[in-house]
Amino acid sequence: MQEQENQQMSDAASVNAGKQEQVTENVNPAEAPAVPGPEQQIADLEAKVAELQDAFMRAKAEGENIRRRAQEDISKAHKFAIEGFAEAMVPVKDSLEMALKVETPSVDSLKEGVEMTLKQLNAAFEKNRLLEVSPVQGEKLDPMKHQAISMVPAEQDANTVVTVLQKGYTIADRLLRPALVTVAQGK
Repeated sequence: MQEQENQQMSDAASVNAGKQEQVTENVNPAEAPAVPGPEQQIADLEAKVAELQDAFMRAKAEGENIRRRAQEDISKAHKFAIEGFAEAMVPVKDSLEMALKVETPSVDSLKEGVEMTLKQLNAAFEKNRLLEVSPVQGEKLDPMKHQAISMVPAEQDANTVVTVLQKGYTIADRLLRPALVTVAQGK
């Protein structure tokens, strides 16, 4: 029995020795992943910083280019904003100049020329969304479109338009000039 116990202990010792060899074989320093040294870590981080700095500088330059292009576009928009309106007004000027060149105009021909020129002007205004503000008598005073010059006694409701002294104008739903009106006093 003693021999059996010795044999078992001997077998157990050899199994344990085999396991230790396996453990040491698995932890072989040549096969273990290399932990980079501090110098390598610093070099890697410096490369990453340089890469990020380059990306930042490119993004910053792109932002500046976008801002510059936007400013140029705004400048051009301001500079040429009235180009369409100017194109519509040139024929009106041409008509007026032609009317002045007529040697012996008659009243009828002058009137006809002025009416045609007015039609051209109205078409130019309409094309460029320049609309008249011309209230009718009895219309309620709208301080957003009308400017009351005076109040006069009248046989109509108070604060209603009696007469229009000068038409007003809006451009694209924005008041350019209010209509000048007189309004009725309260009774």
